[in-house]
Amino acid sequence: MLLTLATTHAPATQLGFLLHKHPERFQSFELTFGKAHVFYTEANSERCEATLLLEIDPVRLVRGTERSERSDGPLEQYVNDRPYVASSFLSVAIAQVFGTALSGQSKGHQELADSAIPLEARLFALPCRGGEAFLRRLFEPLGYELSVTRHPLDERFPEWGESSYYDVKLRFRGRLRDLLTHLYVLVPVLDDEKHYYVGQAEVEKLLRVGEGWLASHPERESIAQRYLKHSVRLTRAALSRLVVDEAEDPDEAAEVKEHEEEVLEERLSLADERMGTVVATLKSEGARRVLDLGCGGGRLLARLLDDTSFEEIVGVDASCRALEVAERRLHLDRLPERKKQRIRLLQGALTYRDARLAGFDAAAVVEVIEHLDLPRLSSFARVLFECARPRSVVMTTPNVEYNVRFEKLPAGRLRHRDHRFEWTRAEFEAWCVDAARRFGYAVRFAPIGPLDSEVGAPTQMAVFTRVAA
Repeated sequence: MLLTLATTHAPATQLGFLLHKHPERFQSFELTFGKAHVFYTEANSERCEATLLLEIDPVRLVRGTERSERSDGPLEQYVNDRPYVASSFLSVAIAQVFGTALSGQSKGHQELADSAIPLEARLFALPCRGGEAFLRRLFEPLGYELSVTRHPLDERFPEWGESSYYDVKLRFRGRLRDLLTHLYVLVPVLDDEKHYYVGQAEVEKLLRVGEGWLASHPERESIAQRYLKHSVRLTRAALSRLVVDEAEDPDEAAEVKEHEEEVLEERLSLADERMGTVVATLKSEGARRVLDLGCGGGRLLARLLDDTSFEEIVGVDASCRALEVAERRLHLDRLPERKKQRIRLLQGALTYRDARLAGFDAAAVVEVIEHLDLPRLSSFARVLFECARPRSVVMTTPNVEYNVRFEKLPAGRLRHRDHRFEWTRAEFEAWCVDAARRFGYAVRFAPIGPLDSEVGAPTQMAVFTRVAA
């Protein structure tokens, strides 16, 4: 069984510091069910790839404590797919061989361990009980781009059809610990089998390693059910804990979001200037049909609706409560019919493909991306630039460098408690340039708000323009 982990983050050989495995050494580790070997197939400043090879001993599985609970007879105990496919054995190997990396620790390189970097993982034989669709439903919401090839049952006999095993390549921009955690949980979920006893301790483990992503995952019930070997009692216990341990209600957060940020920025009248700049930019781009993605309470929608040059306006938000606030702000129940026909409100997640978002002249993404988890930005970028693919995109986000100028903001704090991150100008520009290159856009940048010679402006804006094919 092979798992490869690679990065192109320069210098790429720093992957060795993250994995705590030197690129120039071949290392072997004894496991209860066999051996694990770690070696590097590529190690230079541009790209570094580490390989984890598992040698699983089927005889040891039967004679030792790792015997499978499910068996079709004596022969099946010795002749099975376990030595060759990614399964719960891989999860155990990740925890034992890459335990320090899994915990997110890197002595002397902690800043790198805490950074989002380009990563790639490949599983050469991954069982997918549920098929490619289920595989994508597990990984894509976490920000992964997948390349998937299904293995035939036997290449010599194509008429036999395809197997349930896949060659899967996962591309991800995030922390290595997140990648390893997702593999640790989701590989046995896809295999839908575990080689060891599952009890209450496994519930605690799932809640621990799933912290920060599992509670909000759209497939959390399936994940919990399969991870806990379909134990109704354990699954119910895990899901009840996930609901209790979830972050604040996103609808409630949306309702207070605007107020908290406005209080902080009121001295600068930044909210008004930001909305005015976005509207002016959309007009300069010649937009007639506009999407407001993450529209919240509808401040921008109100500005757009008052300008008759915008013929169709659609506000999209994941929060039903935010859409209710927007509906009240816009007085949709009292609008003249002609004006009412120009605007629609849609409930929908910004990290999932949605055919309703295609075909617009422009999309506004105003103070939205910082509310998304970093691993989900990749999915959002694909939804926006690849699926919706408007002619223009106007995007704004806070400039974290400017935070030192806010007297009411304690040092080291972000502007809003729901912000998952806030970027420097260099970080924002790097992400935008990469997205523009990948999806066929040109991008330019502009500051919004008072320009400080040291820390820049409080808001940074990117304007994407689709490049003609």
